Parts: sequence; C-alpha cells; structure tokens
Amino acid sequence: MKPGIHPAYGPVVFRDRAANYAFLTRSTMTSDKTIEWEDGNTYPVVDVEISHVSHPFYTGTARVLDTAGRVERFERRYGRRGAS
Repeated sequence: MKPGIHPAYGPVVFRDRAANYAFLTRSTMTSDKTIEWEDGNTYPVVDVEISHVSHPFYTGTARVLDTAGRVERFERRYGRRGAS
C-alpha cells in the first residue's frame, strides 16, 4: 500500500443506543468520545441508530406484505377496468 494516503485503521466500539448493545471491531471511523471496554482498555465509541440487534429484519419482526391481497383490495375499491 502507498504510505500516507490511507486513514488509520484501528479498534472502535460501535454502540446501538436503541438496544443498549455495543460491540468492538476494527474500523477507520473515529470519534472524540471514548469508552472503557470489558478488557480494561479505552477505545473510541461511535453511536449508531440501528444495528443487527435492533433492526426488524434481523430480529424477525419485519412485516411481509401480501402483494396479491393488495391488488385485490385495489380492484375492489376502484373496480376492474375493462378492455375498451
């Protein structure tokens, strides 16, 4: 790799505030806020809106839309148009 053009890559804690969950990983993101982790070291912490712990797709609370039912409801509401 060419020196001096890549951002620093190091350990960062990502914290999901909605689920009260945090995980330690490596990233190029930085933050002024820090947190003391379970291993006793201090790492930068990045607060995120959503993670795999709180996202509906991963938690199994995602709703599946019934597209056939939606079409039938539309046709009932507005009537079926004939081929004129």
